[in-house]
Amino acid sequence: QVQLVESGGGLVQPGGSLRLSCAASGFTLDYYAIGWFRQAPGKEREGVSCISSSVGSTYYADSVKGRFTISRNNAKNTVYLQMNSLKPEDTAVYYCAIRAINRFWDGSRWYVLDAYDYWGQGTQVTVSS
Repeated sequence: QVQLVESGGGLVQPGGSLRLSCAASGFTLDYYAIGWFRQAPGKEREGVSCISSSVGSTYYADSVKGRFTISRNNAKNTVYLQMNSLKPEDTAVYYCAIRAINRFWDGSRWYVLDAYDYWGQGTQVTVSS
């Protein structure tokens, strides 16, 4: 049974930092990508970042480029999202999700929610003074 468990959310002041973790287990995919998504109150869920298992290619939404960094520890099957220079508009529930890919995947449309097969329960991030 595939499980994704997010952790690391919390309350932080504007300009602060948080690191989210996504621990994945129970999957047997040779090639996969793990994405981070977020959903603010009253808004649709949106893609934040994604990393592929094969070469570790990374992808980011324009709104977080230069502030967020996605990374992975394959030995621990864990993906991290380091979030710096946080803004109030980053406030949302953050989810990680996993999707199967092939070895030639170029990251196109990494942000499409329907392409992901399994989702975690989410972790709340609140940016407020």
